[in-house]
Amino acid sequence: MSKKIAGPEIERLVQLLSRLPGLGPRSGRKAVLALLKRRNDLLVPLSEALNVAVEKIAECPKCGNLDTVSPCSICRDQRRDAGLIVVVEEVGDLWALERAGVVSGRYHVLGGHLSPLDGIGPDKLNIASLVERARAGEASEILLALNATVEGQSTAHYVSEQLAPLGVAVSRLAQGVPIGGELDYLDEGTLAAAIKSRRRL
Repeated sequence: MSKKIAGPEIERLVQLLSRLPGLGPRSGRKAVLALLKRRNDLLVPLSEALNVAVEKIAECPKCGNLDTVSPCSICRDQRRDAGLIVVVEEVGDLWALERAGVVSGRYHVLGGHLSPLDGIGPDKLNIASLVERARAGEASEILLALNATVEGQSTAHYVSEQLAPLGVAVSRLAQGVPIGGELDYLDEGTLAAAIKSRRRL
């Protein structure tokens, strides 16, 4: 049994940070030490920023993006192509495409991918709301920009089947996205090539 080397407040910080993606107990401890060493210029501003985030940041009821306004800034932007809805798995994928600057349309965040082994079926994702958007005539094209993983591709297949009876054009990313690749880890050039070379399903 490991001995506790710090007070409960520090232990709780370590436990919480260790739960973040890409961090474990060791990285969590290093992050906590860095925060505590730089209390005034890092820990205090971070604490204030987190409090503001809890109060002001919410999920967009239309597309699932995260923002401080509702609907989100992207859904409100009249300069965007209202005829194109780009479907992504997570908000991080949306941010990756926005960083690349290759999407002029609007988005729809599914909130993950189908994974029967993990108990994630269609009812756990924002698929029904996407179908409703398509049925309401919001878009002339729906681009499935899902990760090139087995789960991402099976999700794309399922979504395209749900959209097929509605007569809306459905396309998907083409070249540039490797099998097993996740959008958030791809460079802007690769994403740009994939968007420009999209193909109909």
